[in-house]
Amino acid sequence: MRLKREGNLLRNRQRVRALTSEIEKSAASAERPVIFFNASTRLSGLSQNAGFSLVSSLALRRAGRPIIHFVCRQGLSHCVLGTDKLHPQTPPPCAECMRTSRRIFDGAQVQPFTLQRDQALENAMAALSLEKLLAFEWQEVPLGKLVLPSLRWILRIHHLQDDEATRYLAREYMLSALNVVRQFGGLIERANPLSVVVFNGMFYPEAAARWIAQRKGLPVYSHEVGMLPLSAFFTPEEATAYPVRVDEFFRLSEEQDRRLDEYLAQRTQGKFVTAGVKFWPEMHNLDDAFWQRASQFKSLVPVFTNVVFDTSQGHANLLFEHMFAWLDLVLEQIKAHPEIFFVLRAHPDETRPGKESRETVMDWVRENKVEQLANVLFISPDQYISSYDLIAHAKFVMVYNSTVGLEASVLDKPVLCAGKARYTQIPTVFFPQTIAEYRRKLDEFLSAGEVAHPGEFRMNARRVLYSQLFRASLPFGDFLEEDGVWRGYVRLKDFGADELLPEKSDTLRVILDGVLKGKPFILDL
Repeated sequence: MRLKREGNLLRNRQRVRALTSEIEKSAASAERPVIFFNASTRLSGLSQNAGFSLVSSLALRRAGRPIIHFVCRQGLSHCVLGTDKLHPQTPPPCAECMRTSRRIFDGAQVQPFTLQRDQALENAMAALSLEKLLAFEWQEVPLGKLVLPSLRWILRIHHLQDDEATRYLAREYMLSALNVVRQFGGLIERANPLSVVVFNGMFYPEAAARWIAQRKGLPVYSHEVGMLPLSAFFTPEEATAYPVRVDEFFRLSEEQDRRLDEYLAQRTQGKFVTAGVKFWPEMHNLDDAFWQRASQFKSLVPVFTNVVFDTSQGHANLLFEHMFAWLDLVLEQIKAHPEIFFVLRAHPDETRPGKESRETVMDWVRENKVEQLANVLFISPDQYISSYDLIAHAKFVMVYNSTVGLEASVLDKPVLCAGKARYTQIPTVFFPQTIAEYRRKLDEFLSAGEVAHPGEFRMNARRVLYSQLFRASLPFGDFLEEDGVWRGYVRLKDFGADELLPEKSDTLRVILDGVLKGKPFILDL
């Protein structure tokens, strides 16, 4: 396995060298550069997001635009991926990461940054509680706010513990974030860039760069994995919110309807990959024992949860402080409606190897003795029971902000959504705007004999889902392929520099137009 990984690194370096050699034959312009920064998606290989960034930067260089890569050279006390959550004071694997950087940025213009600790900041933070740290600002920089999503993500928990290990990590992240703000800000002053491109903008190094760039009035574009294999989502907003704009007059053609239906047919069989991960190795239909139990109740209501530490949750927590606050309200209604059969489904990503949540729906179920209630069935993350069977027989569907809510609406089921989702920007689901309104709507749905699903919701859901899949998910399959070693990691395909020209690739045309001209990162209809 290690030999194959080394082979991929060497292959990527050879491909970058060959492309750079071809690109250098083109006359470079004297126009304002674009700065790329991605310190949070890879250590010793090329992740999908690192691949998206690399290919996009090469395409811009091929088009004659100067590119500067802001590259970490032991510039972070602890980076996110390099943090050992069980032993936070363990140093990150800097040598391994810097070796990867040298290989993938071979021949590119690089601005390295090193760590310059601020002793005054260290002294100011030394005795602070975790609560005060997370609200802490220094010289107008909201350091606590910048590092909070990273802390939750790496510690795999929403409710952070106020212990020394967590406080230590918060302080070191905050020191490193200030270092990025200062050095990235200095690069902006020297280089006068046109724009900045960063990985998702939520992990603290990129969040710090994004913050100072926007403060200086620069457009910042962030990217995340798209909804299709080897696809990317770029946006001038926050990538983890997936703010896909749907054209007001866009309606699906017969061909687009067919394309969407084909995708859904595969999806409902579990045949899909997200960020290189196949969540459903198999999918089982509901068995006779399930239906025998369900027959004792008037109706079935599935409840789909999320991973509480995921960076998307910061956007979702609009009505409720967090997902478990929503589940507490749901539990009240479960107890108030013994005639309804509730099926509570944990997200399969809660137990993904290497990313296991430390604050799970299963824990919540045990603490609240939920399974002792006769009208509740809990489906754990490792049970591969078809969500689509549940949707097909549901009275209505309850979600926090899961994509399955959009799919349920497409499948013509009413959906009650509790968190801001990538599909709530237009009417696709029922999305109350206050907790009181949500409570009333939930009680209304549970008490009603039948819940109507507005036709407008289904039509809009199809418009949104199609746009997210086939317009906003920019395919990189012409340039990247799975590396065959780690899930979600890639290697460069064998292609020439001319293939990076915008007239040769719709994906790169959209990215160049977006980064250079501020156009939407949307493929043509």
